[in-house]
Amino acid sequence: MAKKFDIPEFYKSDIIRSVKSARQILDPRKRDTEPVTIDFGPVQFFVPRHFGFCYGVENAIDIAYRTVEQNPDKNIYLLSEMIHNPNVNEDLTRRGVKFLFETDGTVIIPVSSLTADDIVIVPAFGTTLEIQKQLEERGINPYQFDTTCPFVEKVWKRGSQLGKKDNALVIHGKHNHEETRATFSHSAKSSSAVVVVLNPDEARILADIMLEKRPLEEFDAHFGHKCTDGFNPLTDLEKFGVINQTTMLATETQEVMDILRVAVVEKYGEESVKEHFADTSDTLCYATNENQTATRSLMKTDADLALVVGGYNSSNTMHLVELLEHEFPTYHVRDAGELRSSDEIQHFNQWDKQLHISKAWIQPVEGRPLKIAITSGASCPDILVDEVILKVLSWFENTRDVDEVLKPFRETMPDPA
Repeated sequence: MAKKFDIPEFYKSDIIRSVKSARQILDPRKRDTEPVTIDFGPVQFFVPRHFGFCYGVENAIDIAYRTVEQNPDKNIYLLSEMIHNPNVNEDLTRRGVKFLFETDGTVIIPVSSLTADDIVIVPAFGTTLEIQKQLEERGINPYQFDTTCPFVEKVWKRGSQLGKKDNALVIHGKHNHEETRATFSHSAKSSSAVVVVLNPDEARILADIMLEKRPLEEFDAHFGHKCTDGFNPLTDLEKFGVINQTTMLATETQEVMDILRVAVVEKYGEESVKEHFADTSDTLCYATNENQTATRSLMKTDADLALVVGGYNSSNTMHLVELLEHEFPTYHVRDAGELRSSDEIQHFNQWDKQLHISKAWIQPVEGRPLKIAITSGASCPDILVDEVILKVLSWFENTRDVDEVLKPFRETMPDPA
């Protein structure tokens, strides 16, 4: 039986919860990846099969809020943002929780100022062995209030297994992301040689250096700031495996693996691949994969535009935007407050890392409903998606009543009595 989490009521939605619950009952094996249409008359929303809170995020929220509730007289700290959603982190701050580090690792409150009576919550991304040691030196058990995602821990375990068999490790991820920093730290303990690659382009550069198609000096230029000391691609990549930051594009991680595997074949021959390259496709996060697969189905709709709700520093959210913007005008918003009017929207552009203002972003089509694809990142509460939907509906006349629209979904759900 699936674990049940205690999520605060104010995070729970009406619209999205009804749709998700109905789909879970009708398709418990998750075989149908097609989006569902929520028809409000003049506006239709296409909702993907999978999106929003994943297992790891629900687990983190459950632990964090329970810790706050059960320890009213304690100083409670989060190492950094528990998840990459500003609404969640701001709510925890209002409840008295303080942050020790910025997301990039910059110190806000020195660990040296803590006492053994203080509580420190480890975020869903996990943390480094170095920080764990600092906490232990202050008499704080870093595992007592640990919300590290089980799928992140799975990657660490696989990396440890490979390292013990003398494999080097290539991490597909953003080297300054909390999860990748944590994975790098744990990997470096088990394997003396670890390097981080951001994308397939960097994987190709690494492959060319490994095959001596590029000079060895180029390694330092591209990877010197994100590898273990003394990493030598000519010798360390004689035997290695690829692990990943779980929120990266699953298809991109597979592409990175494929590029490096092809290089191994070229260097050692197909018959010797298993001696030099470990198959680690089993470390891809199921939730990330499901959400991205569902988003690809969403891309096949005839939507006029797409809205993606989530934190602006959320890696998995940005990858959903990256997919959708190939098909539709796509707007990444943190919440309904960014939808200023039917003529103006504020949204984040991940390519220049800036907030933009777009005008005339809604363009109704004469004779048919406006069609909007909508989704959210794994760290985004469903209530925020509800609020975005309701904000859009407020600008249209003669929309169908929410209860009327949700009635067929609710009838699928079991009677709570």
